[in-house]
Amino acid sequence: MFAAERRQLILEMVRANGAVSLRELARVVQTSEVTVRRDVRALEAEGLLDRRHGGAVLPGGFTRESGYPQKSHLAAAEKTAIADVAAGLVQEGEAIVVGAGTTTQELARRLARVPGLTVVTNSLLVAQALAHANRVEVVMTGGTLRGSNYALVGSGAEQSLHGLRVSRAFLSGAGLTAERGLSTSNMLSASVDRALVQAATEVVVLADHTKLGADTMFQTVPTEMITRLVTDEPPAHDDRAGMELQALADQGVQITVAGGGPGASAAADARQARHPRRDVPLPGQRGTRHPGPQLRSAPLPPDSPERQARVADLRRR
Repeated sequence: MFAAERRQLILEMVRANGAVSLRELARVVQTSEVTVRRDVRALEAEGLLDRRHGGAVLPGGFTRESGYPQKSHLAAAEKTAIADVAAGLVQEGEAIVVGAGTTTQELARRLARVPGLTVVTNSLLVAQALAHANRVEVVMTGGTLRGSNYALVGSGAEQSLHGLRVSRAFLSGAGLTAERGLSTSNMLSASVDRALVQAATEVVVLADHTKLGADTMFQTVPTEMITRLVTDEPPAHDDRAGMELQALADQGVQITVAGGGPGASAAADARQARHPRRDVPLPGQRGTRHPGPQLRSAPLPPDSPERQARVADLRRR
C-alpha cells in the first residue's frame, strides 16, 4: 500500500470512529506502528487530525467526546485485560460505586459473579450488565439520561449520591496525567464523577495506555485522590507512557499493569505470560514501604589491621 493510500485509510478510520489507537491503525493498514506514527504526524501537519498519546483523534479532540459505538471498539483487548484485574480487587459483600464508560462496563460483566455485592452506578450499561446477577444488588442514581454514553447526569444524579459511603469507586475517563489526574470532555459527566469519588474511601481508575498523557477539558479526579490505577502494558517504544506511570507513582498512585494486547512487543508478552498481573513497586506508593537495597561492604585485605582485629574479636567470643 502506498503512503497516500495508507493515510487516506487512516483518515477514514479516524473520521468514522472519532479516535483510533496506533495499534489498531497498524493492524488495519498492515504495517508497523512506526510507519503509522509517521503517517499520523503528516496528517496532523495538514490539519486533518490531531495526535493523541497512543493514537489519533479528529481535530478539536480536546473538547470533542466520541459516542459509545466509537469508544466501545477502541482498545477493546486492553479494556478486557484491565477489567479482569479490576474485578479481582472486589470482595464478596462489598459496596462499591462504578462510573460510566466502556471499561467500567467490561468490569460490570465480571462483577456479576461476585456474591453479596452492592453496586451504585449512574450508568445504564453497567446496570444492564448486572441486571441478571442473582446475588448482586444494583442501586441507580437519578438524573437526566445522556444518550452519548448512556449515563445519568445532572443535579438529580449528584443529589442522590449525597450521604452515600462505599469502600471503592471504579472510574474511567478520557485522559489521565500526573499533573491533572483523570479528566473528561463533558462538564456534566465530570460533575457526577466527582460526586461518585466523594462517596468512596478509595478511588480506582481504569485507563488503557492510550489515555495516559491525554488531557481533556474537565478534571474529574485530581491525582492526589487516586488510590490505584489499573492499566495495560504500554508498547515497548512508548516512552511517554512509562514516564507518565512513573510520575503518577511518584505522587502516591499504586500502579497495576495487566495483560498485553495484540500490538505489544514480544518482550512485554513474555513478561505478561509469566506475570499476568503486577503491582509496579515504584517510589511513593500509598501505604507501602519498599526498603532500600542491602549494601555489602567490600572484603578487607587479609593483612589489614581491621581484619586482624575482627578475627581476634571472633576468637574471644
